[in-house]
Formats: sequence, structure tokens, C-alpha cells
Amino acid sequence: MEAGQGVRLLLRASWQPGPREDHRALVIVHGLGGSDASAYVVATGRLAWARGWHVVRMNMRGSGDGFDLCPLLYNAGLDTDLLAALSALSSLVPRISVAGFSLGANLSLLMLGRRREHLPGALGGTAAVSPPLALSACAKALEAPGNGLYQRYFMQMLAEGYRRRNRARPDLFAAGRELGLRTVREYDERITAPFGGYESAAQYYERSSAGPWLASIDRPALVLAAADDPMIPSGSVAGWPLSPSVRREILPTGGHVGFVGRSQAPGWFWAPQRVMDFLEAAG
Repeated sequence: MEAGQGVRLLLRASWQPGPREDHRALVIVHGLGGSDASAYVVATGRLAWARGWHVVRMNMRGSGDGFDLCPLLYNAGLDTDLLAALSALSSLVPRISVAGFSLGANLSLLMLGRRREHLPGALGGTAAVSPPLALSACAKALEAPGNGLYQRYFMQMLAEGYRRRNRARPDLFAAGRELGLRTVREYDERITAPFGGYESAAQYYERSSAGPWLASIDRPALVLAAADDPMIPSGSVAGWPLSPSVRREILPTGGHVGFVGRSQAPGWFWAPQRVMDFLEAAG
């Protein structure tokens, strides 16, 4: 689909049989380094499908197989891409809900607050799982000695993603900008911020964090997090004032998009079950 300004997004839809207006649609948004094929996206989609929902798995710009449509960089502040997807879907189905994970969870909540006046009437509830509501605090958490494995994983993934974009669009992405970067904050300073129109990583984090917008949300929203998340300090989730429309649940365990336990969803991943229970109750 077209999202404006030359941006094209790949959304994969699984429609229930029969008239489309007979079922609600769930839009699932992945996290950093993910795509519509990520295990948590597929598990959530399979549970939603089993419960009678249409399922739409959104790839952020340049993610997954969407790279061939638009090899641009996504970031935590591009809420207009999600808004464009919801607006397009609202012409096809009467009711839409959103489930966002990690970076996609922040993006979803940011949209609810910052784009409140532009949300389609079809949008019902939104569930945000493991959202990095304070991006600077989360970047700092990744720099802790115990998180070296996560930091290296993200840096390898981000560096390879940048090199792939350089090969596809050398006119936009200069060779070698990813070299020598050791942390996600350094990557955001040198790459994410300038390509996203920000002066610095600090400005990017400040303007793209959803936490300050939670008090402005007027649609039903669930914030689901875990106190033992190694990348998202619980204080960065718990410290924000909420509007009456937002429910915050911080569980003792669950890690980062982990939530392992008996579940109706595949893979012993129980977050989708909580997500769907909330969204079905929200209407």
C-alpha cells in the first residue's frame, strides 16, 4: 500500500471467509529487526484467526519482504505509516484493532496520542506489548554489562540492514556509515537520527517516545510489560500518567516479548491471549 511521500508498505492480510464486514481486523506491528514473519507476530495472528478475526501483518518500511517495495529506514517515530495503514483498512472493514510489539508497541501508542484527531473511526482497542516508552532509558539499559549479548545482536542486525540499503540505494545510503558503531545509541546518532530528520539521537528519543502521550489517549489501550525485561526498565513503563482509557499491566516475569507459559497461542507464548482478551472486551 502507498503511505505517501514515496513510501510503500507491505501488509499481509488473511481474510476470514464470507463478507469482510462480518469480522473485525487485527493489525499486528513487529519490533526492531522483525517483520510479518516474526514468531510473536505469527503466534498472535494465528490466535486472532482462530477467534474469527481478519489478520493483517504490517511490515514497517523496509522490513521483511517489504524491502523490495521501499528500502528506506523505519524508526520509532514513524506513526504516520501505521496511521496510513489503518486509514486504508478502514475502507474495507468496520472495526480494526492493533497489537504492537516492542518498537511497534511504542509506535502504536505514539500514534494513539499524537495523532488522536486523525484516527479512523473504525479503530477500536490497541494492545502494546513490551513498549519502550522512554527510548533513551532503553538505549541506556542496553549498555549495561549484562546486556552485551542483546547489544551485539541488535548491532549486527542493524549494521547488516544498513549495508543492504547501501547496496540497494547507494544514492541515499553512503557506504561505511555503520562502521565502528558499538551501541544502538551510537547507531541512532549516526544513522537513525539524520535519516529520520532529527538533529541527534537525543532529539529522536525525545520526540519519538510514547510515554508522554499516554495521558492523551482516548481509545482503549493496554500496556503489557514485565518487570524483568532486560531492555526496558520497569520504571520507564510505570512512571507515566495515564488517561482513563489506558490500562497498564506490569507482570513480575515475561522478559522482552517473552511471556512463556500455557496459552491458546502457538509456542507457549501467552501475551497474545491477554492481547486478544483485552481487544475483544474493548470492542
